[in-house]
Amino acid sequence: MGMFVAVLSGTVVSTSMPIIIADLGGDQSAYTWVITASLLATAVSTPIWGKLADLLDRKVLLQLALGLFVVGTAIAGFAQDTGMLIGVRVIQGIGAGGLMSLVMIAVALIISPRERGKYMGIVGGVMAMATIGGPLLGGVVTDAFGWRANFFLGIPFAIVAIILIQRTLHLPKSTRTKVKIDYVGAVLLAVGVSLLLIWVSMGGNQFEWNSMTSFVMIGISAAAIIGFVITEFLVEEPIVPMSLFRNRTFTLAVIASISVGVAMFATSVFLAQYFQLARGATPTESGLMTIPMVVGQMGASIGIGALVSRFGKWKGWMLLGSALIVAGVSLMSTLRYDTDFLWVSVYMVVLGAGLGMVMQNLTLVVQNDTPVSQLGAASSNVNFFRSIAGTIGVTIMGSVLATQVTSHVKDGLASFTPTSPEEVSALQGLAGGGVPHVSELPDAIRVIVESAYGHGIADVFIIAIPLAVLSLIAIAFLPNKALSRQTHAEKLEEEAEQVAIDLAEAEIAAPVSSSVGLVEGTDGEASDEREPVDRERGRAASGSAR
Repeated sequence: MGMFVAVLSGTVVSTSMPIIIADLGGDQSAYTWVITASLLATAVSTPIWGKLADLLDRKVLLQLALGLFVVGTAIAGFAQDTGMLIGVRVIQGIGAGGLMSLVMIAVALIISPRERGKYMGIVGGVMAMATIGGPLLGGVVTDAFGWRANFFLGIPFAIVAIILIQRTLHLPKSTRTKVKIDYVGAVLLAVGVSLLLIWVSMGGNQFEWNSMTSFVMIGISAAAIIGFVITEFLVEEPIVPMSLFRNRTFTLAVIASISVGVAMFATSVFLAQYFQLARGATPTESGLMTIPMVVGQMGASIGIGALVSRFGKWKGWMLLGSALIVAGVSLMSTLRYDTDFLWVSVYMVVLGAGLGMVMQNLTLVVQNDTPVSQLGAASSNVNFFRSIAGTIGVTIMGSVLATQVTSHVKDGLASFTPTSPEEVSALQGLAGGGVPHVSELPDAIRVIVESAYGHGIADVFIIAIPLAVLSLIAIAFLPNKALSRQTHAEKLEEEAEQVAIDLAEAEIAAPVSSSVGLVEGTDGEASDEREPVDRERGRAASGSAR
């Protein structure tokens, strides 16, 4: 239910985003930053939530994340300009980071890896359901009541989710009592990644790539990221434990998650623009057009998850899924404004099915090959690197899109001569660089703009192709380790019992060693009387440790 709220609140505004940016007077850069602000906050906060999950009450953290997410979403409904909207999206992203990592951690604590496939499939199915319902619902609400109403739709679901979590979720308590948060690492990570994204999105537009501003931003970003890595080696409780990278499964899963993040976030961001700005669809129609993508993802996530749980085999499905991602982004790079919608639907089903097969199972295989003490950190860091890759990827793609659209529009209008006041007004609006209301443009100019967006959005998917190939290679080298039938809660209990046995044995050994001379000097009767006392003491120590 919490995951449903998180996804719904994000997707419900996806189809109305072109209208939101146009109404608030934003340009393509603002459009990109409204998306990436939330993604960046999600990425930076995800490993922090994961580390807190190893230290504090996971149930309280889950409810806190849900509350933050809803507060940020509700405030966004009152945004007066793109700056305010970007700011509250950061709050929303912090809550989303908690939900994305804590839901997976909660599942891992109570479900064994062997059975977890179908439950991960259900989580993926819920995400897909919210992804289907969100754009449809958002389109209808936008057309009927305006885009602001979209931000309030998730609040009733959130209240129900908080109540359900309070009444039904029972998780084992953390055995850690010492809490230390890596604040320095969090600040360095946020500064380094934020400056990098600002440089990518504004370079070549607000300042030249080879200007002093550009060099300063890159220098500070690089120093912050290097400082973050060094800090993670030195602090007691790092956000990203570098020891995780000694685990081959974790390292390869992180590499594979890069293309998954780029493909997943790119499709959610740019498909709405494609349907509305390149094909002239309304928000409702745009939501309906995304159904093939989500059906492919939902069907693959639930179906393959059930097969993984039943037969315990996961690698073949992940290889197939990664191959479908390569095919899907390659097909997306051929889009044009007049591509037959039947073929567009096929492209979306292929890409959606690939994402459904890979996304949840990446977390599953990492959790299966991670010690219980690092479950939160490992799970959240897979999501962290996926979010970081998606954030950087979307920012780069948005920058490329803005450049490509401007170039294609200029080429299309090079020989165009306006013949009416409406066409003159439309050209003046396009010259300002804002995202246009395509449906309000004169027909002659509208075709040029739709063609520019269709071609430009196809160009951005070319960036995802080499990353998808890299993901396929990483998944091919993942160790094909059998899925355990033990839950992490059972592993915690087993570890506690082992500690109890060790304590009992140590307490038995100590008095025997210190009084060995006395025992040797007594008769057999004295030795026999001591033995049951020691056995009883061992049992008492074992029970106390448990």
